[in-house]
Amino acid sequence: MAEAVSGFQGEIAGLSLADVIQIKGHNRYSGCIAVEYQGNRGAIYFVDGEIIHAERGSHTGEDAIYEILKWPGGSFSLAPEMTTNVCTIHCSLNFLLLEAHRRLDEENSKTVPEESFADVIENSERRKEPRPTETAQRTMSAAAARVMQIESVTYAVLLDKQGHPVQDDSIEAEALSAKALFLAQTGNSLGELLGLGELKSAAVQTKQFDLLMYDSKQHYLGIAVAAGSRLDAVEADVRAALVPGR
Repeated sequence: MAEAVSGFQGEIAGLSLADVIQIKGHNRYSGCIAVEYQGNRGAIYFVDGEIIHAERGSHTGEDAIYEILKWPGGSFSLAPEMTTNVCTIHCSLNFLLLEAHRRLDEENSKTVPEESFADVIENSERRKEPRPTETAQRTMSAAAARVMQIESVTYAVLLDKQGHPVQDDSIEAEALSAKALFLAQTGNSLGELLGLGELKSAAVQTKQFDLLMYDSKQHYLGIAVAAGSRLDAVEADVRAALVPGR
């Protein structure tokens, strides 16, 4: 009987491919990671820690990355000498991992068996309560935990001024922290150029999700919001969650 596949085997065994990719990004790796799972092959090309191109069968670019990250295991090998002039990916590594996680969650939710009418009633009552499982399964700051209770918020993280998540070592926290720090630094640079001073808050809308950033004396608060949400309403909910009775 064949053993169940769990994790990727290579120079770093037992880790998910997302972990391997994140490690190579942190190490500013340049070259190729060749991956294989049950006869399926893929290639991920890096330059200075950022992914610039990926291939998996007929898929290329971001779609190839997401297809490869669906694999539950397999093997990989590093080829620093392999490079490419093709550039099909133009977003950051952290965004790719965050988006891949979101897509996998979305696909997994579609596989849940259809509920009976009685189950729908029971579950709808439960959904009115705060979402304790999402905050109990991992450690996060009190501010992020309160914001996570807002329906439209998909993730929240408190980070220090160097971009390090506070009390949260998840991949989602690292990815969201990178975006919040970039938004804060970019906003501050623009504020300086325009003579407007430091940025205190910012909002960015994309096709996949929206991003809110708030600045305090020692921290930033990054909040990912589901696409299509009313940001003014979400911002009101955020302020109410952080300043009770306001």
